[in-house]
Amino acid sequence: MPSFAGQFVILRRVKLPFLIDTDTASDDAVALIMALRSPQIQVLAITTVAGNVDVHQASRNAIYTAELCDSKVPVFRGAEQPLKRAHVSAAWFHGRDGLGDHGYPPPRRAPERQSAPDAIIDTIESHPGLVMVTLGPLTNVALALQKKPGIAQKVSRCVVMGGAPCCEGNVTPAAEYNIWCDPEAARIVVRSGLPIELVGWHLCRGEAVLNPSDIQQVLSFGTRVAKFAVECNSRAQEAFLEQAREHGISLPDPVAMAVALDASIVTSQSDHFVDVETESELTRGMTVVDRLNVANDERNRDVWASCLAGGHKAKVFWSIDNVRWKQALYATLR
Repeated sequence: MPSFAGQFVILRRVKLPFLIDTDTASDDAVALIMALRSPQIQVLAITTVAGNVDVHQASRNAIYTAELCDSKVPVFRGAEQPLKRAHVSAAWFHGRDGLGDHGYPPPRRAPERQSAPDAIIDTIESHPGLVMVTLGPLTNVALALQKKPGIAQKVSRCVVMGGAPCCEGNVTPAAEYNIWCDPEAARIVVRSGLPIELVGWHLCRGEAVLNPSDIQQVLSFGTRVAKFAVECNSRAQEAFLEQAREHGISLPDPVAMAVALDASIVTSQSDHFVDVETESELTRGMTVVDRLNVANDERNRDVWASCLAGGHKAKVFWSIDNVRWKQALYATLR
């Protein structure tokens, strides 16, 4: 009869299932590489959504990246536009094709026929306890939740790259792009009961940016994926300098993936009610974090009633170990 220790070793060899929703552009592609090349997880499905680029281009980019990693993970095409708004891309930041306009060849296969929201539902229901990572606008996830609200209870972690909690945004002074693009969807998701872990845009700035020395280190690996990771972010590097006056490559989605793969790189976090602004054009898509826990005060209770009724707080990450984040990236690009 096998020992308990032996059984434990066998259990630990089972790869953790991941489901990734993405609007695949340059930083998303690097995040996908991190997941697809990780020995600890199995990516069950990739779902694509309109965001950085249109959903057809996002699907093409996701499949191209998977093929670069020799992966046959199924890719499911999703929403072509936000729930209630026109789609506004981020081509100015990532290039027209989302990958810096380097003319990458078309992938060899096509997306699956099933829609992304249905694929999200089926994947979660057949793999309860999986980790969901969202790298783009939350339209697909919201559509899936509207159809089957119960899936929220079957996800062990929902790591969301999105928001600018208590800091400036990257598309407006108040908002980060993924949330701004479809704020109605984001509001549905944060109120759904999904175990949200919010990886805000601030975590990819400052010391988290790949500086020129870091970029040279990545290129020195000499692998196809390392070259691609730098090359496809060429336009994004220029745009980040224009936007934030910071030199280097900012990688919000890979930072989120690093947290999903190893939450211990987070050095400061706290749980709070979070809501999303959907009415004001000035603050559209703002992630409003109840950092001082005053939502239930008499002066705020009516405005926060819907969030308070659900009782669902999100984990909000305030800082990460930047050295370990970069080490995690390098490990998957070698």
